[in-house]
Amino acid sequence: MEQARMPMKILIVAQGYYPENFKSNDLSFELSRRGHDVTVLTGLPNYPEGEIYPGYGFFKNLNQEINGVRVIRSWLLPRGKGGGFRLFLNYYSFAFFASIRAFFLGTRERFDAVIVHAPSPIMQFYPAWVLKWLHKTPVYFWIMDLWPESLEVAGGIKNKWVLGYYENLATKFYKNSEKILITSRGFERSIRAKGDFSDKIEYFPNWAEDSIAGGTADYPIPDLPEGFRIMFAGNVGEAQDLDAVMRAALELRNERHIKWIIVGDGRKMPFVKEFIEQHGLHETVRAVGRFPVEAMATFFNAADVMLVSLKDNPLFTLTVPARIQAYMSAGKPIVVMLNGEGADIINEAGNGISVPAGDFHALAAAVQKLSKLAPDTLTQMGKNSRKYFEDHFTLSGCIDELEKILRT
Repeated sequence: MEQARMPMKILIVAQGYYPENFKSNDLSFELSRRGHDVTVLTGLPNYPEGEIYPGYGFFKNLNQEINGVRVIRSWLLPRGKGGGFRLFLNYYSFAFFASIRAFFLGTRERFDAVIVHAPSPIMQFYPAWVLKWLHKTPVYFWIMDLWPESLEVAGGIKNKWVLGYYENLATKFYKNSEKILITSRGFERSIRAKGDFSDKIEYFPNWAEDSIAGGTADYPIPDLPEGFRIMFAGNVGEAQDLDAVMRAALELRNERHIKWIIVGDGRKMPFVKEFIEQHGLHETVRAVGRFPVEAMATFFNAADVMLVSLKDNPLFTLTVPARIQAYMSAGKPIVVMLNGEGADIINEAGNGISVPAGDFHALAAAVQKLSKLAPDTLTQMGKNSRKYFEDHFTLSGCIDELEKILRT
């Protein structure tokens, strides 16, 4: 029994890491807090602005200790404005330089496990592969985006040769993984289609950040309009289908007590602002911009219902947006406009209403219905959210399961 509790020496490979806001932060800090010897191999922080953060550089702060975690930073080309070619260079420069650092790291020491934290890009596996080659170190591939599906859908890549190349690459990475950790059960179908990986797949979902789950509602935020507040918080991108959200807001423009609050920023924000201006929605729609994660508890506390939306796309039916867990942690009712597993969770939890992806008429009707519910009913939906979160999506519970997986 004592043997099973012995601390492990763990390397986490993650292109994005503190002071950037990624799940790799919580993962490393919690494993370190539990007594494990944790090292993170990461890049120079540059997300999302695209420029290397002040205080960091090619010869500055490449080796740090943060909250008991040893941090080793490799060079990379910053992502800049996020154009396709610049992103390509950003991804591959990290994979190249981090693999070199992994090689020299591997010549000096051994690890019990390597965890690859893999939102896009998938190439983050390369440095871990080096350690597997050197010492046969088991690699745990934590998949948060499916490739090449994400490349095709989110990146707009249609070239069959390119998609085929990345499908073969993903298959090689899966073959060289000890376990494949998936954030959504829907990912399993795609992974199994690439090979006989059933025995490797483990469900390991996202959790809500502690600053949300345990945050206090006193962060300074702008004054929000009075009324029944529907709040969208997070990336304002193509995938989130803000076109449909704004059309729903337009349908309810005469329901002046319903206020749509948009917290965040992204590629679709110019569209949102133009839509508000073009249709005169200043009284019912407010875009307040991006705020740090520490502010989210304050924003969520001010909302009556939280909103999640994704476009109607086969890939997104396999995805559970991380913001669902965050909204649940805050104990809020949720309305979702999406298909697949995310909608299934809302229906199972009994904490809100789900409507089909892209159906802005149904979204408008759902929001109108929620605005007319008795306060006690909304309170109970919020309690259902919090209970489902505590049963499935706490950081402590998720890391408990991860430790079991690593020691199997």
